[in-house]
Amino acid sequence: MRAAEPAACLDLARAFSPKAELSSLQINLLLFRAADLGCTQFARTLLDAGASVAARDRLGAMPLAHAARAGHLDLVRLLLAKGAAIDARDIAGSTALYVATENDRLRVVRELLERGADTNLPGRSGVTPLGAAAYRDNEKALALLLERGADPKVADSTGKPPIMYAASLGFAPIVRRLLDAGVPVDTRDRNELTALMWAAGHADNAGSADAQTTVALLLERGAAIDAADNRGRTPLMIAAERGHAAIVALLMARGAAADRRDKDGKTARDLAADDEVRAKLIDKR
Repeated sequence: MRAAEPAACLDLARAFSPKAELSSLQINLLLFRAADLGCTQFARTLLDAGASVAARDRLGAMPLAHAARAGHLDLVRLLLAKGAAIDARDIAGSTALYVATENDRLRVVRELLERGADTNLPGRSGVTPLGAAAYRDNEKALALLLERGADPKVADSTGKPPIMYAASLGFAPIVRRLLDAGVPVDTRDRNELTALMWAAGHADNAGSADAQTTVALLLERGAAIDAADNRGRTPLMIAAERGHAAIVALLMARGAAADRRDKDGKTARDLAADDEVRAKLIDKR
């Protein structure tokens, strides 16, 4: 038994007449609208009336990508059955798999992977579907992608592999999965930053406790505590400058060197954001 179409789909269907002399552009625009709304039955009518699964919108995306982005599994299946190219890419390079992952559409991600979607085709800014899963803290999608051969070491156009995003946002379970998948703990990005450095200088929207857990995990996995980036900054310096007192305390307790200097000759204490951080930088060894 078919599920009832949403009200918006019924409105679209009522406004459409198979006998109307619509241009191919007009009928394809209706198909894109149907894909966005999840109008599976109406999409079938449009396809029977000549709509194309290979049509592209102004950004180069096909109807399959629209349905995948919105999470409409039945419509994804219909479009694939009608010959939609599973790995078609838009102007930015994004595939249906990428946009489904980016928007946390797990059922669609699973379907596309089972149908053989390429796990390593990058989307916008060179971010792979695995990178999108790491950024979104989508552990289930990440696991599916890894099982299907996604390469966890591929960096995006800014030089950052997925582990950097997970570390900077305090997503310790994601970081753990990526390390287990073979990502070296001291992998560096284009600016010579390691995952530990990203975790130490974590994003403002990362929970403090989550960031501490991530830092502790990376240290337990052997991350170099006093490694320096291309500015000569260590994780301790980065945490101090960012004002992350709890991370500073954790790094100090694990033996971070407080007397190291960056390429400008500054120590973590020189870079400290406030008195609370400076108080944590007393080397008690």
